[in-house]
Amino acid sequence: MNKKVPLLLIGGVLFALQISAKSKLPVDLQRPEPIKEVSFTDVHLSDVFWSPRIEINRTVTIPYAFHECEVNGRFDNFAIAAGLKKGEQRGDFPFDDTDPYKVIEGASYSLAVHYDAKLDHYLDSVISIIAAAQEPDGYLTTCVTNKCYRLSGWWGTHKWEKLNSHELYNSGHLIESAIAHYKATGKKTFLNVAIKNANLVCKTFGPHPGQLHRPSGHPIVEMALCKLYKVTNDKKYLQTAKYFIEETGRGTDGHQLSEYSQDHEPILKQDEIVGHAVRAGYLYSGVADVSTLTGDTAYFHALKRIWNNMAGKKLYITGGMGSRAEGEGFGPNYELNNMTAYAETCASIANVFWNYRMFLATGDAKYVDVYERALYNGVISGVSLSGNRFFYDNPLESMGQHDRSPWFGCACCPGNITRFMASVPQYQYATQGKNIYVNLYIQGKAKVNHNIEIEQKTNYPWDGKIDVTVNPEKSGKFSILFRIPGWAQNSPVPTNLYTFADAPQPYVVKVNGHQLLNLSSEMQKGYVVVNRKWKHGDRVEITLPMSVRRVKANNNVEDDRGKLALERGPVMYCLEGIDQKDSTVFNKVITETAPIKAQYVANKLNGIVELSGQAEELEKDGTVKDVPFRAIPYSTWDNRGPGQMEVWIPSTPAYAHIAPEPTIASKSKTFSYQSPIQKDAPESSAVEGETWGVNDQWEPRCSSDISKPYQYWWLKEGTPESISYQFDQPYTVSNVQVYWLDFDFYDGDFRIPEYWRLYYKDESGKWKEVQNHSAYGVAKDCYNSVDFKPVKTTGLKIVAKLQKGKSGGIIEWKVN
Repeated sequence: MNKKVPLLLIGGVLFALQISAKSKLPVDLQRPEPIKEVSFTDVHLSDVFWSPRIEINRTVTIPYAFHECEVNGRFDNFAIAAGLKKGEQRGDFPFDDTDPYKVIEGASYSLAVHYDAKLDHYLDSVISIIAAAQEPDGYLTTCVTNKCYRLSGWWGTHKWEKLNSHELYNSGHLIESAIAHYKATGKKTFLNVAIKNANLVCKTFGPHPGQLHRPSGHPIVEMALCKLYKVTNDKKYLQTAKYFIEETGRGTDGHQLSEYSQDHEPILKQDEIVGHAVRAGYLYSGVADVSTLTGDTAYFHALKRIWNNMAGKKLYITGGMGSRAEGEGFGPNYELNNMTAYAETCASIANVFWNYRMFLATGDAKYVDVYERALYNGVISGVSLSGNRFFYDNPLESMGQHDRSPWFGCACCPGNITRFMASVPQYQYATQGKNIYVNLYIQGKAKVNHNIEIEQKTNYPWDGKIDVTVNPEKSGKFSILFRIPGWAQNSPVPTNLYTFADAPQPYVVKVNGHQLLNLSSEMQKGYVVVNRKWKHGDRVEITLPMSVRRVKANNNVEDDRGKLALERGPVMYCLEGIDQKDSTVFNKVITETAPIKAQYVANKLNGIVELSGQAEELEKDGTVKDVPFRAIPYSTWDNRGPGQMEVWIPSTPAYAHIAPEPTIASKSKTFSYQSPIQKDAPESSAVEGETWGVNDQWEPRCSSDISKPYQYWWLKEGTPESISYQFDQPYTVSNVQVYWLDFDFYDGDFRIPEYWRLYYKDESGKWKEVQNHSAYGVAKDCYNSVDFKPVKTTGLKIVAKLQKGKSGGIIEWKVN
């Protein structure tokens, strides 16, 4: 028996040696050399798509955002903390400090490629105010320094008291902004502020006695500390970033575990993406950084599981993430509703961050496919072509209720846009030793590996012809990996979530005029690998098919059944009401075989390729007629005013929607009465606000159908809540039909009410309960119809008593 053990061990060793000789480890576990980003300072764009947007960001969005920071008191808060100014903290959130940080970061990127002495001086001045506000130990969160107890619900009574205080979120954005400023200008004034703050973070949080034991709350400090480690080579920053990741899901120090913050279980056990979408994208970006920098493959395997769930079951075709306004986050698998899609602009940016880091860790083009999709669609839809209007959420369907805003009280998205738009060049190239990855096709020049100039000439994404000239200082042998986008290989995304409904066309690659014929043998993880001795003037010509493709969603995505989306290259399209003769989109049908023409229109929406063709239009009598249609890039919608829009277009009349005739309810204004948070507050202190959704005339499928607008009482549980109609004129009414909301979510348990009452407004303007009414029904998945004695009135009101510990809402409310 004892003699057999060594034989088994020897056999096992020989078997292992045999495996290693005959097969390769997964590429993401080999990585003899790390894949490195090419700095944004070494990439200079000159194209017709990104360059104008980046210039508008520089000349319009950044100055506009700085102005908003000034008028909304963001800089005042730092001045008050520094003792330079007297007054009360302004703003409603503890993370308002990050708005200036983000804009400074964007301005720094901008300075690196287009020096502006006035902007440089302005940054010096605002950085001096921020530096003056920093406490001696390095602490920097103005609402805490300024003892703003109005916001104590967020941060408590002292520093670092609460998990979700956003103090570490502020630190993360401070660090990222300071690093960008240092790289762009070489100045260390802001970097020193960030280092001092980071040192405090490393001292305060960690596994040792006397330190606080908890994750970051709202992630970003993890990414920031990894960046600071790469700049300073100080390992304590990487160690603290790793600590925050390891602490996630442990529940130490008694903090409550929560899906909302991806803190429900340790990351190594996670396999589904849940919770707040921005936090998720930032957290997993930080995990990817730590995994890459430390070589921790266990964390990377967990990341791949979570990514597979996101890209396979929860990713919008526009690259957006997060289906629900409740919690600004993810719903269950395959819940990708269009009109109520949240798809926050910041979440699309986070999606780029995460997928970029997954690429850096693996060299796999599938991650670039996802971030390119977000870049050309879900990110830039968040800012107007004029550069001074913004979307917080980015729905894929609208009745006209969505419109861009000049700013927000919670202004995370505009600031994020300023910093991200300026950084786009850094996502184009990467290097691995001598080898070069070409990830994005954008006209311009880049200096790669210090001595190699790469020049692209292309009108991508409007044209699929790409001409790449390689100019090394000295001839040398190395590989250039040219990404062939997934959409050019018949795969909209690298999962089965979306597929093309039509056949692909071939792509062509030529080197110095000679076509590569056996491309499949040259492919490596989505790249055509050209390995040769490169000399000055070598040319690679790539022709990608730019036919209009129809995209079909996985059948599990209920809201997309019977519909197709239009894509050309990486660009998703939509129908917008202003381009249709009847200003309506929901009654249009574009069949799978209808010819579609693509044409560049220079004087429309700053220059776009527009799609056109013949659609079928469903009439109110059930007949169908042919009408022309025009489609525009999704990212450019609502630049000519609000109106109807849809990305997913019916392919048969059965899925088209005809707006019903107007009703008393649909012509009414709707007001919701939110009861106060305090339990003992008088009913008269309820807040009245205009709302919308219960009279949109879309028929619900069930009480959990949140694919179209609905009304809910957010954060209210067990209280009496009200909603009323204000009619456009007096009507005699005798019946209402109410469809109650009922669904689960981690940010609120929405249930049918315990009971409810119906009131009408009498001639004196007082509310009285209707008389001789039938039972007030609270059944799910149906209309609850109530008859009552006819009354002539200008309005009706529902008062619903919510179940104990439950919230509630209404999907649709009819009046007859």
